[in-house]
Amino acid sequence: MSSPSAPVSPAPVPDSSLTDFLLTHRLAGPSEAARWTPLAGGVSSDLWRVDLPGRSLCVKRALARLRVAADWQAPVSRNAYEWAWMGFASRQRPDSVPELLAHDADAGLFAMAFLPPEQYPVWKAQLLGGQVEVPTAAAVGELLGTLHAASAGDAALAAEFATDDNFHALRIEPYLLATAAAHPGLSDILQGLADRTATTHLALVHGDVSPKNILVGPPGPVLLDAECAWYGDPAFDLAFCVNHLLLKSLVVPGHRADLLGSAGVLAEEYVRCVDWEPRPALEARAASLLPALLLARVDGKSPAEYLTDDRHRLFVRTVASALLRAPAPTMADLLDAWATALEASTVPGSGRSD
Repeated sequence: MSSPSAPVSPAPVPDSSLTDFLLTHRLAGPSEAARWTPLAGGVSSDLWRVDLPGRSLCVKRALARLRVAADWQAPVSRNAYEWAWMGFASRQRPDSVPELLAHDADAGLFAMAFLPPEQYPVWKAQLLGGQVEVPTAAAVGELLGTLHAASAGDAALAAEFATDDNFHALRIEPYLLATAAAHPGLSDILQGLADRTATTHLALVHGDVSPKNILVGPPGPVLLDAECAWYGDPAFDLAFCVNHLLLKSLVVPGHRADLLGSAGVLAEEYVRCVDWEPRPALEARAASLLPALLLARVDGKSPAEYLTDDRHRLFVRTVASALLRAPAPTMADLLDAWATALEASTVPGSGRSD
């Protein structure tokens, strides 16, 4: 939803509560000049780069109403859960999140280290720019699986992240239920997936493992934007991330094979880490959920902004609907079905396109 990455045009200093936050937590001195620059990339939070003498940091504040066309509201308490998720991740894999600096739960904001984009490029920008490196996807899959394995069966984490209401507002309703409303013929299937996801509680879920929330750092992937953190179904994170690679295979046709290969390797590396339940059970949930998420990025409340070609949207609707009615049993089967449909289609860059 938001990434501490590319700045947009400088703006005036934000309201005094933000500057007071820096002073209260001794992130800035009273006499130090701070330059605030809003960062692009998110719909759910305000995010700033703050430049101080000799150092920079990021400040993030949750919004009550998200910046999308649809009416999409969510509790700002998610900021505290994001902070807590990042704390968990930093204890497991210190390089997997930015350094955490300070948090104000009542104000719904926190500060973290700024990671310079020249050293930590955004994975989404790399992929859309045609820089598709399969080892990056493998590292993302391994990191995600490792974090899920470390949290599985942890009663304390389950109690700390009993954020079912947040997850419903941020994921179940805008992705699955809104899509069900747009596709009455699939509503029973989508409602069933929503119910199953909402009632599965096995591990700590990030909830927004998207390439726009992953920085490709020298030590490995860095995960951002855990506002949807929830102790629930880890298959959601796997399906959510692979979904983005499949969608990008439509709009970056020159690197389609590498994108599909990345999707497969990410899933394979993730599944190697699954030790909290039978691997076929998790794969089946992910493979049946993924078509719903594909369809949601066309007809849900958060459509993918790069799917501007009507032929691409029609392809997603057609293939996702078929896979919802006849679910693939494994991620490999689902990827094969997607690749076969691409090869037979007339979308730009496919086997039969003009």
